[in-house]
Amino acid sequence: MTIGVLVNPVAGIGGPAGLGGSDGADVQQRARQRGGRARAGERAALALRTLAAAHPDAELLTVAGAMGEDAARASGLHASVVAGAACTPDRGPGTTAADTTRAAAALARAGARLVLFAGGDGTARDVAAGLPADVPMLGIPAGVKMYSGCFAVGPSAAGTLAADWLDGAAATAPAEILDLDEDALRAGRPDPKLFAIREVPFVPGRTQARKASTPSSERDAVHRAARGVVARMRPDVRYLIGPGTTTTEVGRILGLELSPLGLDLVEDGRLLARDLSETDALAAVRGGAADAVITVIGGQGFLLGRGNQQLSADVVRALSENGSRPRIDVVATEQKLIDLGGRPLLVDTGDPVLDATLSGHVSVITGITTTSVYPVRAVADTAPISKGTQ
Repeated sequence: MTIGVLVNPVAGIGGPAGLGGSDGADVQQRARQRGGRARAGERAALALRTLAAAHPDAELLTVAGAMGEDAARASGLHASVVAGAACTPDRGPGTTAADTTRAAAALARAGARLVLFAGGDGTARDVAAGLPADVPMLGIPAGVKMYSGCFAVGPSAAGTLAADWLDGAAATAPAEILDLDEDALRAGRPDPKLFAIREVPFVPGRTQARKASTPSSERDAVHRAARGVVARMRPDVRYLIGPGTTTTEVGRILGLELSPLGLDLVEDGRLLARDLSETDALAAVRGGAADAVITVIGGQGFLLGRGNQQLSADVVRALSENGSRPRIDVVATEQKLIDLGGRPLLVDTGDPVLDATLSGHVSVITGITTTSVYPVRAVADTAPISKGTQ
């Protein structure tokens, strides 16, 4: 029951930089120039510390350097480094998809019976390509886009799931590995494609669902919810408009062409800036009245931490005033909430203290004059969720 650990050192670097993804050396270089920083190693270490708390004697197999060894050492667990793709000082952090696939295959050959990896959908696709079909995998969410169903809801949940798997308390279930072309995504044509189906440790509330798209039959409901946002906008307030189908509709109603995946800045019906980075967003909200408008990721229920990493913990805190809750408007159709089946909305800013303050309940704008009060939970709270939770 040995666990293999694999980290994509550049996963998620494009998120805070507002680039909609991290695929390709050019994108990664642009992300660094805009202040982007990959957190995959940190999130992997957090997952492994959670595993270590339950199984301090757990034995790991991993890959050298930033591709796993560093995170394993930070957790205090013993890890044996296997032959395979390595992240060496002369190469720097820029590993490739082929490195990830070779490393996954090397871990399986060395005896890993579960591969715990940190990254996003692209990393999941590469890991799946290297693993035999009988070796399950589990993702520590660290990318920009995470449409696949192979991820835990957060790093702590991933560590808990791995511990459950060692204890025989987490059965596996098939999950879809999805990925999409990032250039098409940036152009507003999201079209996830199925690349594999793999077994994944599954516990309700800890393993995330795959992202669900908005059906065409929901267009009228999306328009009504977006009109509800526009009706509530106040003069002389700067609005950070996050990505999503519903928020894009807000832009259409205002007569603005918002970026489909980016974070845009709007004030009094005028588009002030498109595709803001985390740094840009911080500068925009300081020193004046500011708000954010975000939507719910269908099927998963995420509010923060999936696809909108520009709204970092620092930015969210900057949206608070005199210790009040951050000024964030949530918009979604009623059907999107119903489809969650009672599961709460989720926040994963990377700051557990902030996530805890965001937990509780939120008023979701669902129409021109309608709202729905819905529960919110931090992903650090890994207790299983019953379907009837309200």
